[in-house]
Amino acid sequence: MTSLVVTLSLSLLLPVPAAAAARGTAGDPVVPALERAASPLRSAEPGGDTGDLRPVGRAVGGAVVVGTGEATHGSHDFLAVKDRVFRYLVERRGFRTFALETAWSTGARLDDYVVHGEGDPRRIMREDFQYTYVLNNTAENLALVEWMRAYNREHPEDPVRFMGDDWGYTGPELYDRVTGYVARVRPGLLPRFEELYRGLRPARPSGEYQKAYLARPLAERQEMASRTGRALRLTESLEPREGPGREEFARVLRHATVIDQTATGYGFDFADPRQVAEAMRWRDEVMADNVVWWHEHTGHRILLAGHNNHIGYEPEDPEVLPRTQGAFLRDRLGSGYLSIGLTFGRGAFKATDPEETHMLTHTVGPARPGGNEHTLDRVRHERYVLDLRTAPPAARRWLGTARPTRSVGTAYPEERNEFDIALGRCFDVLIHLKRVRDADLLPTA
Repeated sequence: MTSLVVTLSLSLLLPVPAAAAARGTAGDPVVPALERAASPLRSAEPGGDTGDLRPVGRAVGGAVVVGTGEATHGSHDFLAVKDRVFRYLVERRGFRTFALETAWSTGARLDDYVVHGEGDPRRIMREDFQYTYVLNNTAENLALVEWMRAYNREHPEDPVRFMGDDWGYTGPELYDRVTGYVARVRPGLLPRFEELYRGLRPARPSGEYQKAYLARPLAERQEMASRTGRALRLTESLEPREGPGREEFARVLRHATVIDQTATGYGFDFADPRQVAEAMRWRDEVMADNVVWWHEHTGHRILLAGHNNHIGYEPEDPEVLPRTQGAFLRDRLGSGYLSIGLTFGRGAFKATDPEETHMLTHTVGPARPGGNEHTLDRVRHERYVLDLRTAPPAARRWLGTARPTRSVGTAYPEERNEFDIALGRCFDVLIHLKRVRDADLLPTA
């Protein structure tokens, strides 16, 4: 942790006196109904006996992509649970890819490490997990990556893979992979690609690059997007008609596609609220498309890790995000997509201040009566999994009603940190943790 990081403890939701809580829930029939459907989880931490995860396996069924969310980006327990569930799905259900809400190019770098042992994961995470992705630079994610590498040492013939599904940053490696391919198969076109990618290949730290890109005039950003679009169409023209080179070409074409996604994403007018909403919708559609592409080209079953607001079916605020990645995945995969939301009762999380200048630790107390978490906390288990599709009728009726629900992104506090969410419409499965602690951020220098 650098000296920039300070610690702040504050209470978003004040504890409710016990008498008031009792008055607010006396005779509530939903808690017994939830308890009948809830299966306790032994631990949030990976490792040890996995018998308590069998309800997760049953809920997954034949799904090929399982979205696992988080109510905050910066809580240790959410990251640990996803790690634990992924290991179980790998060992018992044949899953082979972990997809993270992070840049595609970062995923490619980490994939080279987990599959081939190339590179240093700490360095990769330190270099790429900056600015919008800074909360991915955690000891918890590093532990998962190291487990994946260890697994592949023992199973080199059937490795697990790592992917990033987002476009917010595209590292220099992706540009090099595209231009390197062009130099080999059609060297005469290389000067054309270098001109089209002029000024786009990052030559500074990823955080600085993202901020500088956003600071460019809109017309300049849109001109850059026009060039990456032409480069993508030129790449498409290089497709081999037959032979083993088709697989390599498909990967290179996807790299060129993601480069264009990045430029297109930065080409929206972020001063226009309507354009912001369209950019958010487009981002979720693109992330879904990248995941589906990976599934189709690898045949892998995928655990997708992201925020609840991306992996669920209904957005927290449709005016900001009109349609979610989870909804797009359901459109594309039908029952082949399963959404698991993760909620919490109280505890701590990392997030920046609203100006995104300092990383802070925030602590919140118990949820107020009337919110989803307040009722979920009354189930007797410390942590549990609940299949929302097969819960008793009284529970399903309760789950189908929108109520205040916590949601924290990269910054805190924001204008809103609670949204009216109907859990049963948003997720297929829920994992609720009564307490969480803040994630363990790795050094940034």
